[in-house]
Amino acid sequence: MATKASTNAGYEPALGIPYNPVEVQGRYYYAPDPYAAGMPPPNAIYAGAPKGVPLQQTMFRDTPAPFHCQSCGDAVVSSLRSKPSLASVVACMMPFMMGVCFLCPSMDCLWHKYHYCPSCGEKVAEFKKDDPCIVVDPTHWTEPSFAVPA
Repeated sequence: MATKASTNAGYEPALGIPYNPVEVQGRYYYAPDPYAAGMPPPNAIYAGAPKGVPLQQTMFRDTPAPFHCQSCGDAVVSSLRSKPSLASVVACMMPFMMGVCFLCPSMDCLWHKYHYCPSCGEKVAEFKKDDPCIVVDPTHWTEPSFAVPA
C-alpha cells in the first residue's frame, strides 16, 4: 500500500507556470483585475488629509481627493473647480431631460473637474467628462475620488 509521502516524493512543481490557470485555446486566462477597471480597493481613503499615511496613488475624480502635493509638500485634500462639458450640453438638449438643465452651476455632475492644491494653488489633476454618452448612464454622473495607501 502506497502512502501519500511516497507518491509525492518524486513530484516537483515547475517554476514559471501559474498555479491555477485556465487554459483557453493554448493561452492562459487570468481573471481581470477589478481595481484596474476602476473599482476602488477596500483600503481606499476617501476624505480627510492623509497626515502621516504614505500614499501609493490618488485617483482624482468628481469629489475632493486626499493627496501629497508635489509643489509644496503638504498632505491635503484637493479643492475643486468645474467647467461645463460636452456631456452637460447634450443633457440639456435631450427631450426627456426637459426642465433640468445641466449647465447650471448647481448641476455640475456632468462637468469637467479640476483639482487644485489649497495650500499653494497649483493645479494637480483634471477629470474630464468627454464622453457625451455618459448622459444616459446616471451611475457614472458622480464618481468619488480616493487615494490608495502604500
